[in-house]
Amino acid sequence: MLISSTTYGIFARSFKEGLQMPRKSPFHIELSTKEAAELNRRAVRYTLPYFEVVRAKMILMAAEGMDNDEIAARLDTRREVVSLWRKRFFKDRLAGLDERARPGRPRAFPPRADR
Repeated sequence: MLISSTTYGIFARSFKEGLQMPRKSPFHIELSTKEAAELNRRAVRYTLPYFEVVRAKMILMAAEGMDNDEIAARLDTRREVVSLWRKRFFKDRLAGLDERARPGRPRAFPPRADR
């Protein structure tokens, strides 16, 4: 694929200046009061698995209008992970945050006899 010298100049200049393409998510999150209450409940629970707490925090931050890069930085994760959960919540709401069945044989941890 060939590009014109003008287009190349624009990309080269923006790369040198450190400019990036805007990453505005097309999945705008608006929460009902019940969803907000449930996500807040999940976000502060110490007894839930860590991944459930982080997912709830991601969606709460997205509902506040934060972009994926900022959420990822605050939660010490990757932007792609935030994007995945934002998209799943947008499509399936709270059910989208649940674990899905994975292909393959389920894990099995038989008792060890040598203990």
